[in-house]
Amino acid sequence: MFKKFIYMCVMCVLAMVPAHAELKVDIIAGATEPVSVAVQKFETSGNVSSQDAAMIREVVEKDLKSTGLFRIVSHNALPEFVKMGEMPDFNLWAAIKTQVLVQATLSADGKNKYKLEFYVWDINGKEQIEAQSLISSRKSARRLAHIMADAIYERLTGEIGYFDTQIVFIAESGSVGDRMKRMAIMDQDGFGMRYLSDKDTYVMSPHFSPNMQTIVFLSYRDNDPMVWTLDLDTGAQRRLGQFGGMSFAPRFSPDGTRVALSLVGKDGYTHIYEYNIDDKTLRQLTFGASLNTSPSYSPDGTKMAFNSDRSGRQQIHVMDLKTGEEQRITYGAGKYATPAWSPDGQFIAFTKIADDTFYIGIMDPRGHNEKILAGGWYMEAPSWAPNSRRLVYYETEKYGENDIERISHIRSVDITGQNVYDIDLPDDISGVEPTWSPKLP
Repeated sequence: MFKKFIYMCVMCVLAMVPAHAELKVDIIAGATEPVSVAVQKFETSGNVSSQDAAMIREVVEKDLKSTGLFRIVSHNALPEFVKMGEMPDFNLWAAIKTQVLVQATLSADGKNKYKLEFYVWDINGKEQIEAQSLISSRKSARRLAHIMADAIYERLTGEIGYFDTQIVFIAESGSVGDRMKRMAIMDQDGFGMRYLSDKDTYVMSPHFSPNMQTIVFLSYRDNDPMVWTLDLDTGAQRRLGQFGGMSFAPRFSPDGTRVALSLVGKDGYTHIYEYNIDDKTLRQLTFGASLNTSPSYSPDGTKMAFNSDRSGRQQIHVMDLKTGEEQRITYGAGKYATPAWSPDGQFIAFTKIADDTFYIGIMDPRGHNEKILAGGWYMEAPSWAPNSRRLVYYETEKYGENDIERISHIRSVDITGQNVYDIDLPDDISGVEPTWSPKLP
């Protein structure tokens, strides 16, 4: 499934030391005014589908616009068509307040492949700042668009792109009293949703392995709640192990060799364990008369965040995995749950419950500088984009007569708390427990 269809080479990058101030977008503070980007109609060459060329252009524009950092210049406002290899008339583009111009050509590279070449121009700096060539199978044309958008995003922000990624989640359908839960996967923009589990097995809590080969999840197969794995290439499902009790909330370690999970003991308490995939051993990490769950590894694999009620109220703790030392890091009003360490290690995202309201927030790994990003009747399960600048989560809302029915949306928000949007799902599907993938291989 994830074999590499895209081959990339950098053709040229002109003016590596610009004479003018370098165009950069501050994505941490959020742009005061979005950077205006014009994407020309693609040139085509050879046996190329004009529909594919238009689709790639549209996806690139939607990807960039979705960040809230860029404004796409209307096609009707473009003052000229600049052929590949020719210089733009910078004064014409500056007159309509365009800051970035993107040119591209899509050509046939053999019978079943496309070649996409694109240039990126800084209009105010009057220089070309990016030029790349991508080759893919024709059926992967949409991935070409996401990779192109990533390259533009990375050049303009200096951060890792996240458009060529996927989201695994639980797709819910049916009434509240008869809910069907199936594991599903889709591109980060909601395109290409497909099911990974059947309609007869209740599943929860899916998470990707670091190499995108495997998904670990909770399955109620045969009414026995246990952690299972799914191989994304073959579709094979396997029980992770026989642990003698209900296991849930699984999460891969950053190197993919271990899985942290929660296990309910005979005494009724829940503790966190670490399962070594290679030697099939289980190591207990938390102890005592308390409930401990929702483990999340730090990016370097040396620490683990989790939530525990050992203080009398559900709070987030951090454990040093080498020494076993633990530290409570949340002391705010309310309860804290579902910690998720950002890929760059700078933040821990969380769910907070206070005053009958659910919140999604972030803080630093010491529990300081708490920032609330979203709030509502019910929301949970934050998960990070690979660049640590956006999160997905789900929000459930009441509707219908007497607010009996429920609908859940998968939403994305940046770390400034701005630019919240829904990821499109089929009309009859609610989405819960989303997990963002690493960048695709």
